[in-house]
Amino acid sequence: MSNNNFSRRKFLTGAAAVGAAGAMGVGTFTSCATGGGAAAAGGSYDWVPRDYNFPPMLDQVPEGKVLKAGVIGCGGRGSGAAVNFLEAGGTTVEVTALGDVFKDRLDSCNEKIKNAGRDAVPEENCFIGFDAYEKVIDSGVDIVILATPPKFRPEQFEAAVKARKHVFMEKPVAVDPVGIRQVLAAAKMAESQGLVVVAGTQRRHEHSYINLYKELTNNAIGKITGGEVYWNGGKLWHRDNNPDWSEMEWMIRDWVNWCWLSGDHIVEQHVHNIDVANWYIGKHPVKALGFGSRQRRVTGDQYDNFAVDYIYDDGMHILSTCRQINGCSNGVYEIFHGTKAIATTDGHNPKIVDATGAELFVAEGSETSPYVQEHKNLITCIRQSIPFNEAENVATSVMVAIMGRVSAYTGKEVTFDEMMNSDMKLGPDTYVMGDIGYMKDAEVPVPGTLERG
Repeated sequence: MSNNNFSRRKFLTGAAAVGAAGAMGVGTFTSCATGGGAAAAGGSYDWVPRDYNFPPMLDQVPEGKVLKAGVIGCGGRGSGAAVNFLEAGGTTVEVTALGDVFKDRLDSCNEKIKNAGRDAVPEENCFIGFDAYEKVIDSGVDIVILATPPKFRPEQFEAAVKARKHVFMEKPVAVDPVGIRQVLAAAKMAESQGLVVVAGTQRRHEHSYINLYKELTNNAIGKITGGEVYWNGGKLWHRDNNPDWSEMEWMIRDWVNWCWLSGDHIVEQHVHNIDVANWYIGKHPVKALGFGSRQRRVTGDQYDNFAVDYIYDDGMHILSTCRQINGCSNGVYEIFHGTKAIATTDGHNPKIVDATGAELFVAEGSETSPYVQEHKNLITCIRQSIPFNEAENVATSVMVAIMGRVSAYTGKEVTFDEMMNSDMKLGPDTYVMGDIGYMKDAEVPVPGTLERG
């Protein structure tokens, strides 16, 4: 069986090897960024926690000593995060170290920093290789920006926390249950050390989404009874093989098409919408039944479409669909049905509508991009010593996405507890820039059997 063929037996084995963090389960972890609510306190579930602790959401970050950041992963998102960070903090922040496995990516990031009107990172602080993250962390930075392919995130997050660095980390934060538990354990460590951790689930830093959430907590739609979350869009991108590249180099350059590197697009991209559901509903689903397929993808071992029925402990259902295929009807938004009205993020601004579609409330937005606001919030919380740690929130949402992926790959109903206790760990055991024999065993998952009955 290849590393990419996920049978039900495979992900259910090895529960005894989970360790303390996994055995505790996600429900035992607390976060400074989330409120308790009735469910968290052990009482009956109302519908959403009312004490979600938002960061200050300032337009201008407070003054303070210059904060130095190091970027680990200098591709498109890492370069974008570096520029967003500099825009958020202005002259009071600097990017002083870069790390990547490829020099051309590092050079491209440095060029974008210069195009933003800032000094390029000096050569002595530019590190290349699988161990580049360790050198960035040790370079004297205050903040680490994690933007490598998600497979590497748990190890890098743990290393940053152990070095007592504040962290901005892109979603998703892992691709498998072993990685999720590593992130959850590091999140507790970060909390105990007073470190600020902001995740790239930027809708939680978007004024319009926050204003809609606040309206929901005022009972604007009544009790949420169900909903739908969508990320249906066109093809993302792929890289054709280059004869000068080794197997590992091609996979990393083509990472959004390999499950062990990205988690598949339900995890890598659709997690945004799943996270909104977790946030607005105030808890995660307990099981999933999904399906998907591969119709158009030309590289890698992933699906290009998923549909998952997420079921909650009170019997509520959320439908999740995501697709990356050109030439189809598209939409990226969330809908929540309530006993009184409907909340939807479809359109220019999130809003509440009645059964006829008439607008009852339109959430006010902001001119500040949420990609910049999340870094403003990071800087503000550091300078004002505000406890803020989003690691558990994002890890939980990623685990929900993993649960949906595994259900679709296997054709079986999968529970959250099974995922939390799974020993599934994707990818090769060692990272070397060469031919590692991984692709020859890679398979696109096929659920079910050929037998009748």
